[in-house]
Amino acid sequence: MRITYQDTKKGVIDLVPETLDDLWHISHIIEIGDIVSSKTTRRIQDTTGDKLRSDRGIKKTFFIGIEVESVSFHLFTGKLRATGSIVMGPEDFVPLGSHHTIEVKLNHPIKIKKDHWSKYILNRIKQSIEASKKLSAIIISIEDDTADFGLVRQFGIEYYGPIIGNISGKRVIDKNRGKNLDDFYKRICDSLLKFDNIQNIIISGPGFTKNSFYDFLENKYPDLAKISIVENTGSGGRVGIHEILKKGLVEKLNSENRVAKEIAAINSLLEEIAKSRGNVAYGKRETIDAVNAGAVKDLLVLDKFVRIEELERVMELVENMGGNVMVVSSEHDGGKQLESLGGIAALLRYPIK
Repeated sequence: MRITYQDTKKGVIDLVPETLDDLWHISHIIEIGDIVSSKTTRRIQDTTGDKLRSDRGIKKTFFIGIEVESVSFHLFTGKLRATGSIVMGPEDFVPLGSHHTIEVKLNHPIKIKKDHWSKYILNRIKQSIEASKKLSAIIISIEDDTADFGLVRQFGIEYYGPIIGNISGKRVIDKNRGKNLDDFYKRICDSLLKFDNIQNIIISGPGFTKNSFYDFLENKYPDLAKISIVENTGSGGRVGIHEILKKGLVEKLNSENRVAKEIAAINSLLEEIAKSRGNVAYGKRETIDAVNAGAVKDLLVLDKFVRIEELERVMELVENMGGNVMVVSSEHDGGKQLESLGGIAALLRYPIK
């Protein structure tokens, strides 16, 4: 993500999203009541008298601003939309007060105007800019002749595949088995090469195919082999990918990866709850009491709840007291576990009960 313009006095920041992660961040930056502006294209009725053209209208591109009423980000399509009533635009094309949806697109600037930019939101923009400079990890889960991909992103796991090979079993005599196996591995590598700036590749699976694939990488794609490790799992497919995440391997390979860090934090929280030593607080009332007592070391807040004004003040208070605040995505299993605990929890410096 890039900031192309910023005027804090006027409450305006222009952003350019560059990745799907950026769109996810912006979906939490835009709030109801904000003024969001962007270039848009509408089909306008042609009144020149050319009936052939007037039936369909003509496309016009212009700048339009809306007062946001709702925001939606669809994980699987990667589409971010803000809907609201038009407050700015050419009145001969769009009547003020009518409803319009702005689709926020990659590499297209968007202007956001707020009455107040909270410290949390400004930090989120800063984190997104820093994260865009860092690299993702890819988990490949291979079992027999099937390979699934899990691209670790800030909002969770984005799945690719499966890639399926035409490989007979070892007990079946097939003179083409070796060639088919190489073709299968090459197709996996072709998919890997489509991704830019991958820092780590984790090759996983329950059998020996993962080791065979790694040997293939060493011989044919040494640059990919250099950033790859092999890890055993009890299952293939997406189940195997989640098994890798639970092992904490991604965090070890890329300590700055947001998803891995969030899952690790939730696991630590659950472990402390299981110990029943009183070093945790969860649920809104209990956690806020711990914050007011100055006992919070690490505060975990579900992304759905950070826009609540009371919780914004709580997060700032924790940071002012030297604590850490982590906003947890609701798109992965760790976030769902936090939601079941009330959406907010804390690891404490000492028990308060």
